[in-house]
Amino acid sequence: MIVEGVPLEKLRTRTSEKWTGFAADILPMPVAEMDFELAEPIRDLLLQMINNSDTGYMGHTEHLNRNFASFASSAWGWTVDPEQLFLCTDVGVGMIEMARTIVQPGDTIMINTPIYVNMFNWIRELKCVQYDAPMIKDGMHYTFDLAAIEAGYKAGIKIHFICNPQNPTGTVHTREELSAIADLAKKYGVIVFSDEIHGPLVYEGAIFTPFLSISDTAREVGVCVTAASKAWNLAGLKCAFIVTASEGMAALAKSMPQSVRFRASLLGAHATAKAFECADWLAALMQTLESNRHFLKEQLDAKLPKAKYRTPDCSYLAWIDLTDYQLGASAAQAVLERGKLALSPGEIFGDYCTQFVRLNFATSQEIIAEGVDRLALAVSNAQ
Repeated sequence: MIVEGVPLEKLRTRTSEKWTGFAADILPMPVAEMDFELAEPIRDLLLQMINNSDTGYMGHTEHLNRNFASFASSAWGWTVDPEQLFLCTDVGVGMIEMARTIVQPGDTIMINTPIYVNMFNWIRELKCVQYDAPMIKDGMHYTFDLAAIEAGYKAGIKIHFICNPQNPTGTVHTREELSAIADLAKKYGVIVFSDEIHGPLVYEGAIFTPFLSISDTAREVGVCVTAASKAWNLAGLKCAFIVTASEGMAALAKSMPQSVRFRASLLGAHATAKAFECADWLAALMQTLESNRHFLKEQLDAKLPKAKYRTPDCSYLAWIDLTDYQLGASAAQAVLERGKLALSPGEIFGDYCTQFVRLNFATSQEIIAEGVDRLALAVSNAQ
């Protein structure tokens, strides 16, 4: 099985934000969705449901719970209780609605920048206060600053939002780092919310550790929110789930409004359940992405030698430092204007990251090469 990139002319007929949010002369490479065809079993299931006009309200989804538990056991050695999975619309909704059971407006939530942009939005929606303990940067490798995290916990943090694996830096946090956070969280009464949506997308040589798999302490203080949407490209189908591993956290999840479950999509729930049976497609995808992440480095080294890029350990998002090209207040904006290439601006992941961009390489190598050509053009136009 081979997962191949869809040709650009066909991609431009798609109606998602990635392909309709920019002018026709812009090559879009920011949004975290993939330029590949769906796995056939998922597509066949969706067509079957549509042909059967099976588009009603959410029904029973025990098979989704079982399939995820089976996948988690096989992929990561993580034993999941299928009774402790709670459906929601997407990871953002899951994080917010579960957090509502713990925080009140004005409470403080920790993040570690650079971090997934919507974590800022979730904190604002909860009417909470943001506390940043920035990650430690060594070259282009990022790790948690445990001393800064403990200082924040001491200051009265209620919840700590982490991205595991990390977006946008491509870091896969170690078991030791996560275990230290769990121990600190128990000591200071903090609840750790682990966004693990990129968990299935970890390359050989790195080891993904689900937070709730670490220890009894992590299970006591932790909540996982995840989905199949990144690994199987199902974001528009709107289905995610909250995973708990203790009686206390499960009780909080059960206290959420009934509407949290019913706002998820029936099509999304069945597609998600099917996705966790498509491990062969995922393996083929990872082969394609493995090739792409190194191809991107070759392209950058040849055409933009002053760009700093560490081949990511997970997912299909490249975190690129363009500081040495002096592109102005926002590197991404300069690239958009001068190279007609849309990338995610670094500043949305941390306001000090204005010279960074995030590029999505889940596409064909032809599009990757074109993207780097446009990036090089933007740099040359700025000189």
